[in-house]
Amino acid sequence: MGLTAPARQVRPSPEEATAPGPPAARGGLRHRLNRLRRLIGIGPFLAYLTLFLIVPSISVVSSAFEDEKGNFTWSNITASLHGVYLTSYKTSLEISAVSALVSAVAGTLVAIALASSTSRTLNRLVTTGSGVFANTGGLPLAFAFIATLGNFGIVTKILSAIGWDPYNHGFTLYSATGLVVVYCYFLVPLMVLVMLPAVQNLRSEWFEAASILGASRRECWHRVGIPLLGPAFFAALMVLFTDAFAAYATAETLTQGTVPLVPIQIGSLIEGNVLSNQQNLGDALGLGMIVVVAIAAVLYATVQRRAARWQH
Repeated sequence: MGLTAPARQVRPSPEEATAPGPPAARGGLRHRLNRLRRLIGIGPFLAYLTLFLIVPSISVVSSAFEDEKGNFTWSNITASLHGVYLTSYKTSLEISAVSALVSAVAGTLVAIALASSTSRTLNRLVTTGSGVFANTGGLPLAFAFIATLGNFGIVTKILSAIGWDPYNHGFTLYSATGLVVVYCYFLVPLMVLVMLPAVQNLRSEWFEAASILGASRRECWHRVGIPLLGPAFFAALMVLFTDAFAAYATAETLTQGTVPLVPIQIGSLIEGNVLSNQQNLGDALGLGMIVVVAIAAVLYATVQRRAARWQH
């Protein structure tokens, strides 16, 4: 039996050794690097979200089910849904819903008028002003309205001079109605900013096609404009509702607690102004606010997905 010579091992040339790998391997590496870059880019945002939203929310939820000694209890949840606290939820929901609905309608009308205008200067002025007014709140906004529509405000004095004092006809700035007026100050500009892109995405060809088919301008809006703007409108309505529901400093300054609102009740319990050692009850109220905001967020996401269908 003859012996066969061993196969000679072929060594790769220097060019072959330094050549890039197959396309599939290079594509997988590139994908992993791009994914790593995205994670690094949103890293600061994720850290901010964790420190100022996730961790406080977990703390509020856990504390809502604890008593003063740290034992598990349902008493805080039960107390937060009875008496003055239940009234606070009802009042907060009513004021938030009314102010959000009024602001949503007014802001949408302004956005439609602004989108129909051919003046770029007017467009810039309104959008810039809306950006400023939408971020105005807290103590400065409350003092501005006190100086304007308070008992001795400028507008109140002018109306009294012409023979019509609003305070003699049931209006007062320091009530639920006054809070709706104040909330509309920053909610209407916010609605303008949110709805303006949706209104601008409406194509004129759609209205022209409806007109060719015999529809009037009113019917065009009824058959085309309103159905298309409906999802964006309700999504923006959820944003306005949550913004009004969480407002604290403005309402506290104006009403001094005379109007029962959930954020004011939480502030009083945490600060110990009414009863001491009631922080856990305040966290239970905060848990209720988290639930309300979470429901609004789910509705917003659902409607927003539907609104994105026709935009694409």
